[in-house]
Amino acid sequence: MPSRNDDPVALALQRAAVSIIDAIIDVAASNPVVLIDGRAGAGKTTLSRMVAANWPLAGRPQLIALDSLYPGWDGLDAGVERALHDILRPHARGLLSTWRRWDWELETDAEAHAVTPALGVILEGCGAVNPATARLADVSVWVESPDAARKRRALDRDGDGFRPHWDRWAAQEDRHLERDDPRALATLRVTIP
Repeated sequence: MPSRNDDPVALALQRAAVSIIDAIIDVAASNPVVLIDGRAGAGKTTLSRMVAANWPLAGRPQLIALDSLYPGWDGLDAGVERALHDILRPHARGLLSTWRRWDWELETDAEAHAVTPALGVILEGCGAVNPATARLADVSVWVESPDAARKRRALDRDGDGFRPHWDRWAAQEDRHLERDDPRALATLRVTIP
């Protein structure tokens, strides 16, 4: 994976992606489940895309963002439950399943997406690693990043759409961290400056 430049964030993301890819190879499964958790703006989405683009196994991974499953700004727990019920449990049982994308503008479920058990899954988003999901994962990752950097990246990315909801979302993240302790459950912890 060639380095894009000497930017410390890009370099940290590259190192993290290599570590995750090495962990996937070590699992020696044809359809591993990778969970990537962290707070808003930590770098989960970029990291998951890098891992997907450099997937070390035959076939392409099914990259699913919890942002597509959360049913609105108060839906962190509900989105994770949807992922567990509609994606992770069926995949673990070798069953074809579907999940429905949440339409943030219309505030309702949208189109369905299939998940095949023959391919690996990368599920990324805050809440991805909890006691129930970690049992179904082959690789679980916690992405740590300083609060100020995270907030700047998240608001640069999502702007005014996220700004009025930042504190509300952060409170749900706090509950997830206190209740589920994803840092302790993660098989791999990475830091993005």
